[in-house]
Amino acid sequence: MSTEPLRCAGALIVDEGRIFIQRRSPHRKLFPDTWDIVGGHVEPGETVEEALLREVTEETGWTVSLVLGTVGEYRYTPDDGIERIETDFLVRVEGDLTRPRLEPGKHTEFRWLAEDEVALLDEHRDVNDGLIRRIAEDGFRALHLIGL
Repeated sequence: MSTEPLRCAGALIVDEGRIFIQRRSPHRKLFPDTWDIVGGHVEPGETVEEALLREVTEETGWTVSLVLGTVGEYRYTPDDGIERIETDFLVRVEGDLTRPRLEPGKHTEFRWLAEDEVALLDEHRDVNDGLIRRIAEDGFRALHLIGL
């Protein structure tokens, strides 16, 4: 088994100053029943950017139309004991933004989060140590920096 951290890519999908979030199923092994951004593991032979594009389409049915920039890189070790390094990006997408195609069994609902609603991400904070809120706050700071 590799001792290297698992690489992940995340998308903070933005529209009208809001960020798309989706609730993980309560049956998920990691971070059950928590709000999350779109993203996942980098597959063998894939770049972080390729994983970003793939994950957005797999989890929402949308297509990335523009990568606005990098939000940050986050290192964490969830309950499975496997260290991860996640690179998160601000992105715009094409598709019906009112009707994402959530992955059955993986996500149960979605919403567009405004900056003044980030406290919602503290729900079940005990299972993710506030990681998603920190990522969202960094995403909103990045939106301000680029004037959106």
